[in-house]
Amino acid sequence: KAVSKVEGRVVRLADVEPSARARELAGDEDARRLEVILRESRRIVRTRPPLVIAETSHGFVCASAGVDASNAKGPDTVVLLPLDPDASARRLRDRIRELAGVDVGVVVSDSFGRPFRRGTTDVALGVSGLTPLRDLRGQRDAAGYELHATEIAVADEIASAAELAMGKTEGVPAVVVRGVAVAGEGSGADLLMPRERDLFR
Repeated sequence: KAVSKVEGRVVRLADVEPSARARELAGDEDARRLEVILRESRRIVRTRPPLVIAETSHGFVCASAGVDASNAKGPDTVVLLPLDPDASARRLRDRIRELAGVDVGVVVSDSFGRPFRRGTTDVALGVSGLTPLRDLRGQRDAAGYELHATEIAVADEIASAAELAMGKTEGVPAVVVRGVAVAGEGSGADLLMPRERDLFR
């Protein structure tokens, strides 16, 4: 949420007028929050009011289109996902290089739930200075089996490891992850499943 806050991606619910659709989805919840979710959504995937699973303008499929009241500025505000998480990661990387004289990989992350699994884990929204996927297709494992589908979501794994150190309630906005060989370039969008390969759409 730190990146979103710095970029001004905070909405005061007092400034939001809910639509009829938002009121319908809200049930006993705050319809203004549902209105913000609808505005951040490219497509509604599933609803069980007041829960909304939506596809964001970035292509992420997540609860509430990433709209979150936790760690917001106050009880009447919500925080949105960054408009361009890759640009956010690039700016952070450039500033770190400028201030510290080192080139690092940067991952901008947020917590997502997972279908058919309990609990949340952080995933990469934006990246800079690393290839977010490690493609192992065509390589052979220790038993000699040729890998046909294995792509390691490196940026997501870094995001998840970092979240264990940041925590949810400790107020730690960023951590340094050491011991991971990162190189290349890529985008958070590289981690999205292409529509033609997606079995669930």
